[in-house]
Amino acid sequence: MAAIFTAPKFSSTPTTSISAANTNIHTRIPHHFSPKPSLPPLPYACSRKTAVSCSHQHAPPPPPSATTTKQTTRNRPDYVPNRISDPNYVRIFDTTLRDGEQSPGASLTSKEKVDIARQLAKLGVDIIEAGFPASSKDDFEAVKTIAKEVGNAVDKDGYVPVICGLSRCNENDIRTAWDAVKYAKRPRIHTFIATSPIHLQYKLRKTKEEVIEIASRMVRFARSLGCDDVEFSPEDAGRSEREFLYEILGEVIRAGATTLNIPDTVGITVPNEFGKLIADIKSNTHGIENVIISTHCQNDLGLSTANTVAGACAGARQLEVTINGIGERAGNASLEEVVMTLKCHGENFGGLYTGINPRHIYMTSKMVEEYTGMHVQPHKAIVGANAFAHESGIHQDGMLKHKGTYEIIAPEDIGFERSNEAGIVLGKLSGRHALKKRLEELGYEIESEQVENIFWRFKAVADQKKRVTDADLRALVSDEVFQPEIVWKLLDLQVTCGTLGLSTATVKLIDADGREHVACSVGSGPVDSAYKAVDLIVKEPATLLEYSMNAVTEGIDAIAATRVLIRGENNHTATNAYTGETVQRTFSGNGAGMDIVVSSVKAYIGALNKMLGFKGKSPVKNPVEKTAVSA
Repeated sequence: MAAIFTAPKFSSTPTTSISAANTNIHTRIPHHFSPKPSLPPLPYACSRKTAVSCSHQHAPPPPPSATTTKQTTRNRPDYVPNRISDPNYVRIFDTTLRDGEQSPGASLTSKEKVDIARQLAKLGVDIIEAGFPASSKDDFEAVKTIAKEVGNAVDKDGYVPVICGLSRCNENDIRTAWDAVKYAKRPRIHTFIATSPIHLQYKLRKTKEEVIEIASRMVRFARSLGCDDVEFSPEDAGRSEREFLYEILGEVIRAGATTLNIPDTVGITVPNEFGKLIADIKSNTHGIENVIISTHCQNDLGLSTANTVAGACAGARQLEVTINGIGERAGNASLEEVVMTLKCHGENFGGLYTGINPRHIYMTSKMVEEYTGMHVQPHKAIVGANAFAHESGIHQDGMLKHKGTYEIIAPEDIGFERSNEAGIVLGKLSGRHALKKRLEELGYEIESEQVENIFWRFKAVADQKKRVTDADLRALVSDEVFQPEIVWKLLDLQVTCGTLGLSTATVKLIDADGREHVACSVGSGPVDSAYKAVDLIVKEPATLLEYSMNAVTEGIDAIAATRVLIRGENNHTATNAYTGETVQRTFSGNGAGMDIVVSSVKAYIGALNKMLGFKGKSPVKNPVEKTAVSA
């Protein structure tokens, strides 16, 4: 990253002299085109201005009512698929619901996808890649629902996100994607085909000429369906031959593509190399002035954020990212890292800015973490638990004197409220109003019914703890709010365990219709016996793949947070967008409670509910109460 902040210069080597008069496409975007052999001056090259803080490093902290985010907010340009009126504006394309969901164990239900899409819209994302509609019926329905609900929710400023569906370069995928996204106010089809020598030889087994013909024909087909916003990606562009890239990109522009996405699919490039790739494409591709250039950087070498920023410096005006950086293998460029880098160094980069409202970053991160079950590592930049923690005595001394000594970003800027500055201490005598106010301060917008449920959970915890911390509250909210649609819910649990014999568990569950079901079982421990009792009721075979537990806070009275990962034994499959391989879905579940066995059972039931939600399967029609015993 250091190289980026010292004004990288991406020299390009044009192979074709391009004249603006030669293009046969009428829509023109002069700020995206340069016939010169080197990168144009600002705004495309990063300036050499001294790095500045994006928060309060060189000035006293602003009052709570005046945040850095408000001070730097600029108007979002009107949306036109293939041009941006302000050359400094950078579109944010979020692919959490597509590439992010390809992370093992990150399967999301339709409800969870819609919830995340709504939160992404609140965050201010320009384009939401809602999924890969051809991969499964579940994905198709989820994308369609997002297109209808989120894709038509226009705010007071006229903003509504583009809803995008991914497709391979074949008619069935493209038609399916269009059938899913066409209900949005601003629909987009994103189609791709591989272009690197290794992919051409071993995966596609096609010649360059064949691939160019397929790509241009499929872009034309997408446009023929009525979609005027088509994105094309040459998969594995980072390892593709430059001349071939220029040729295929020029042909898809001629066919009607409006955005060219340049993916570093295997995360092999370094910032200077990727920046030069973008610069070379700008200088050598016919018709490039008529499209938006985009980046998509994987994190295999840990350089996805650096490469993405380098691409923006070189002229890319759409950046593809995911919340928390989740995705295939080592993940993708992280939205929060890319956005806050541009916010901190936008002046260095010639005034680049986005339409993201950073104050929604933390809440979006927590929602994705809870729904996917993929925990954010404590030292993760921007949103990690330790991102604003200071343990060193020297650092603590500096922070007490001035927060800007060791913080370049105020946690409040991303929607994270400091626990010790809230002014409200919650305990067993606290009421609903105090609880609701603190939840709002933490960034939660919760319906009245959910607040009531959380309140009674809060009172139960407060009766056993002197003080309920913000971490406790977040755990309770996650357990009540960030859960899949309820098929089964834990009502009662009784376990007997110790050194004198087998552990036994009696479980009482309630189904979606309110009927109670009871089962007893024995096992090698309290959790094992409880899980077996749940299986007797649910009757849905599943294999437990992972089990983990953490204490939310310190002390013997801490809330336990449990995560499990299961795989169903029946057909729960999806198609991998890149390999075409049919993969078995896995499902995660989270639970929280002061009793570790209760927390564990809640997590297991949450995972089962998510799995059943994919099947749309209702509970078995048992009598009002049924008792089963497992030997």
